[in-house]
Amino acid sequence: MRDVLDATPYDALLLLSFGGPEGPDDVVPFLENVTRGRGIPKERLKEVGQHYFLFGGVSPINDQNRALLDALRKDFADHGLDLPIYWGNRNWAPYLTDTLREMVADGRRHILVLATSAYASYSGCRQYRENLADSLAELAAEGLAPPKVDKLRHYFNHPGFLEPMIEGVLHSLADLPEDVRDGAHLAFSTHSIPNAAADGSGPVEDHGDGGAYVKQHLDTARLVADAVRERTGVDHPWQLVYQSRSGAPHIPWLEPDICDHLEERHAAGVPAVVMAPIGFVSDHMEVLYDLDTEAKAKAEELGLPVRRSATVGADPRFAAAIRELVLERAQAESGVEVAPCALGQLGASHNLCPVGCCPARAPRPAAAGADSPYA
Repeated sequence: MRDVLDATPYDALLLLSFGGPEGPDDVVPFLENVTRGRGIPKERLKEVGQHYFLFGGVSPINDQNRALLDALRKDFADHGLDLPIYWGNRNWAPYLTDTLREMVADGRRHILVLATSAYASYSGCRQYRENLADSLAELAAEGLAPPKVDKLRHYFNHPGFLEPMIEGVLHSLADLPEDVRDGAHLAFSTHSIPNAAADGSGPVEDHGDGGAYVKQHLDTARLVADAVRERTGVDHPWQLVYQSRSGAPHIPWLEPDICDHLEERHAAGVPAVVMAPIGFVSDHMEVLYDLDTEAKAKAEELGLPVRRSATVGADPRFAAAIRELVLERAQAESGVEVAPCALGQLGASHNLCPVGCCPARAPRPAAAGADSPYA
């Protein structure tokens, strides 16, 4: 008889994601949600939305979250973990507030949150926590008792997140022509953010010089590159690069850009490149457009062989990692001493975001942290 796993004190898991349009008519309203308060004209949003229109106005993220939900529910059921899983988005249906309202109606009182972002940053962590606080305040204003909400720690260095990426790079290398394979360069790609946001990412002691955002990505890239070397016997050179910049030109953002990097590597005589999108949990629009469309077009222009490795997506190993993280956090909350599972130089991330972690541009309440107004 299998063991029955216990997630007490938690009575539900919430998958919290960004959201995305599911048809052409959704694109501009979705972008209005994303940019609310910035005063961006609708005509400009239509221009920004061209990336979505190239794919029929559909972001892949919602279907990918549905696949992840299925994988998590299967893994939990297969391993005897009786924990219901819900899904809410920041910017599109199912909206976070609606989902939390449903959870309260279902009697959920202590919720654990899985965000579809593996790294520390304002947009990848703190902003999700602010959205949670906004939704909890809305429930309170409706006369509902807000549930207690905690957030799973960053999982960038968990083996279940790393192994599918390692395997993806190995498959991409094997798919390259044999005469360029051993000389291939690994370009580990993530979303560019303003330098100031990167410098302020993570706890206060990590601030400066790219902050926790850059440190965590470098640790992930190093772990993947080391594993590839161990399994192939080839030491591929690698670099952390960035994509999807969207800010004003005068504001410094993290560089180099992936397309600039491809040009530089080609000029240096590199025979091939594997682009590994380690900053993304699944094939978001940024991956489909900035890598599969724009960067591949640049490589074709250069005559440079490139392959793009797979993201983690709904890989069963990732679902198993989430189960392990849920149980790890549940034990810690119950006062049980646990040894967190993490690889690399940085160790396991904090369970509770400390004061000053990934500070907001303007002070706003944030749930699931040491400064949360909701105990």
